[in-house]
Amino acid sequence: MFWRNPAAAFFNFALPLLFLALFGAVFSGDQDQLNVIVPGIAGMSIMSTTFTALAMNLTFLREQGILKRIRGTPLPTGAYLGALALNAVTNAVVQVAIIVLAGRLFFGIDWPRDGLELAVFVIAGVACMAALGVAFSHLIPNFDAAPAYVNIVFLPVIFISGVFYDAADAPQFLRDIAQALPLVHIISGLSGALVTGATLGDNLSALAVVAVWGAVGTFFAIRGFSWEGRRA
Repeated sequence: MFWRNPAAAFFNFALPLLFLALFGAVFSGDQDQLNVIVPGIAGMSIMSTTFTALAMNLTFLREQGILKRIRGTPLPTGAYLGALALNAVTNAVVQVAIIVLAGRLFFGIDWPRDGLELAVFVIAGVACMAALGVAFSHLIPNFDAAPAYVNIVFLPVIFISGVFYDAADAPQFLRDIAQALPLVHIISGLSGALVTGATLGDNLSALAVVAVWGAVGTFFAIRGFSWEGRRA
């Protein structure tokens, strides 16, 4: 269903890769900027393929009555919801792998300096953003409103969190906002693994912030989950 929907596949999977190609071409002669762009786009891809995809897909499935019908079939509900989550996780992992490979082949980024740190922050980021995506879907009243609701969160977060620039160069009030959000910490961990060489121990505080957001997202994802559309 995901790949048969061209718009969803483009926005959730292809768009971050398109941004990587565009910004990589713009900053092709500036290695310092490329060192920021590659982990930044990797972090963006995690948010796009999990938070954005799950928030929109679950809203559609709920409001179209598909979740309600699935619950009435012999298919275990856990298997169905797990498959939806696994689809998002698979897309995120594949996309990060493509970005790492592209960084090595085209943008002067070495192979990951710390494979364990990369794996930990990808897993933590995916779990956190997936939980937040499910939780956020509960706030969306109908599928027609889903793009607006999702983008009003997604777009400011990627710009505030330093996907396209070094977050340390932003004004102080933006840095303060970014530090309270999970994406900048996911990017920090990915940057340590891919570029700066900062170890997992150096990024434990970033990992803790991601874990807290993941716990909050999981709580509200479970508490607010509904099988039936609000108009039912």
